[in-house]
Amino acid sequence: MARSEILVPPSGDEASGAADLAADASADAEELLSADRLPSEHQGEAGLRPSSLEEFVGQSELKGHLEVMLRAARKRREPVDHLLFAGPPGLGKTTLGHIVANELKAHLHSTSGPALERSGDLAAMLSKLESGDVLFIDEIHRLPRPVEEVLYSAMEDFRIDIVLGKGPAARSIPLDLAPFTLVGATTRTGLITGPLRDRFGLVSRLDFYTVDDLVLIVDRTAQIFDVEIDSGGAVEIAKRARGTPRIANRLLRQVRDFADVHRDGRVDSGVAADGLAFFGVDDLGLDRASRAVLEALCAKFAGGPAGLSTLAIAVSEPTETVEDVYEPYLIQRGLLMRTPRGRVATSAAWQHLGLDAPSPTPDSEPGLFD
Repeated sequence: MARSEILVPPSGDEASGAADLAADASADAEELLSADRLPSEHQGEAGLRPSSLEEFVGQSELKGHLEVMLRAARKRREPVDHLLFAGPPGLGKTTLGHIVANELKAHLHSTSGPALERSGDLAAMLSKLESGDVLFIDEIHRLPRPVEEVLYSAMEDFRIDIVLGKGPAARSIPLDLAPFTLVGATTRTGLITGPLRDRFGLVSRLDFYTVDDLVLIVDRTAQIFDVEIDSGGAVEIAKRARGTPRIANRLLRQVRDFADVHRDGRVDSGVAADGLAFFGVDDLGLDRASRAVLEALCAKFAGGPAGLSTLAIAVSEPTETVEDVYEPYLIQRGLLMRTPRGRVATSAAWQHLGLDAPSPTPDSEPGLFD
């Protein structure tokens, strides 16, 4: 596969900047295409979030459902039904929580499942809510069971029972709550218990974004960052963003830095391609670690089947990292298959690496190299 050649100025401030960029590229290669929010992005993402459904790009079906529910709630002057947003990281679940509060002109209170360790933590937060407020709980699937059980009556009856004392002397005091809307976000829908899921008025899964939607997101972020970018540059970034807005915005920041140091600051398709190649992102959105998994499978194990632990040892990574971090996107792009006998590279993987796939032998497993 052809690789772009990048000419780096040999001296001066640009050379110093190039050295810094090279160090950053090496250190951040594994994080660049992670959909999880990085610590350095917490403040930056807040400035990029759209504040209304009209500004929110993508997820057209979900937007349509929310628009009807929010308009009806405003018309009746009641809180909207409880909402559960599910899907992989970086698709906009937290952003939608903020938008719901903005559209209802309500106060937003944010927390996460792991932060609510005891039922008293939840009770303290619920007691502070005013009528119409929105409570956003990220990673709601990680709520401890005692905390979750307190949430049942709060969601259904806007009431919780406070238990004072222990043993035979314990007594329960009912506490009425102001009507509120709970917005939950989860990356693991299967870990949400049935009783909790059934108490949400709308359960919706966010899908990966199309390239066209990501182009609009990149253009919007470029305006906020004051980056001069043309349509070709936006498309180049969008194609490699793994269908995830958070990754698209992160790649734009990296390309902006590359353009400021190695080019004149403007981003077109060529600058975007060179910048992404510099940071180790290829034309399918694979980073060095993901390509290493494919290369090991094809070059060392003739395309497989190879066991997970064997493949992990070959790339010097823990088995959990290979299975949970690298494999999902490789499978999604049709580059790798999980079979009962092990991991197998598809014909698309061989083609992407520029290698000739071996011909199936008579005793090979049918379909492995199809």
